[in-house]
Amino acid sequence: MKALMNSEKMSRKILVVDDDLGHVRLLETMLKENGFNPISTVEAADGLQMAMEKQPDLIILDVMMPVINGYNFCRLLKSETAYKNIPIIFLSSRGEKQDLRFGQEMGADAYLTKPVNTQQLLVKINELLSSAK
Repeated sequence: MKALMNSEKMSRKILVVDDDLGHVRLLETMLKENGFNPISTVEAADGLQMAMEKQPDLIILDVMMPVINGYNFCRLLKSETAYKNIPIIFLSSRGEKQDLRFGQEMGADAYLTKPVNTQQLLVKINELLSSAK
């Protein structure tokens, strides 16, 4: 049964978009160790392209990025019918109530603050993937 669960997770693609390469690598490692198939980029524009081409099962998205911030990324992606159901988790150092509310208004499914608790992130990933089925 565990092998089946792990093979199901491995087929779950998670796109990580964060301009901090070190943070991207940490998330990739954590996702792989937990049986997911991470794909990643440090450029938001590349992330939008990857989301459209690879259609990930979930996106982990930094809020504060140059050129296209996470809010605009989310708004742009969610405005397209083909991609509006991809769950998005915002990760941000900004954790004020208005930041969380604005993230939800832009279409985020969850908003976690950095430094992120990996157990909390994994719970949220599994929650969103389960409800997205």
